[in-house]
Amino acid sequence: MKNILKLEEAGLFLLAIVYYYTQLDFSWGWFLGLFFVPDLAFTFVIISKRVATAAYNFMHHRGVMALVIIIGFLINDDMVIMFGIVFMAHSCFDRVLGYGLKYYDNFDHTHLGWTGKSKHKNQ
Repeated sequence: MKNILKLEEAGLFLLAIVYYYTQLDFSWGWFLGLFFVPDLAFTFVIISKRVATAAYNFMHHRGVMALVIIIGFLINDDMVIMFGIVFMAHSCFDRVLGYGLKYYDNFDHTHLGWTGKSKHKNQ
């Protein structure tokens, strides 16, 4: 089942890239420059681990990204759509690698299972 989910995420990642380069008039630089921005949510760890987890989950939640894309369409703003598409692509890419939304107990504990040094807990 895990491989099917990863394949689905890879398909959504490719769809986001295809949409970006066929429907939006922005350069590769924008895509690459924004691609890892959602991971900057981890900098909130200077406030607390709980705040960092909430910020990370917000920046990686595909529902939030879908809402951003919809708002971009409603206000007819390609820049807003671009942010939503790039962040959606990032979230899908993370999930292909096995990283999901974080639980508050441990950064390695995600809705897809355990990652990193804690991977052995999946068994």
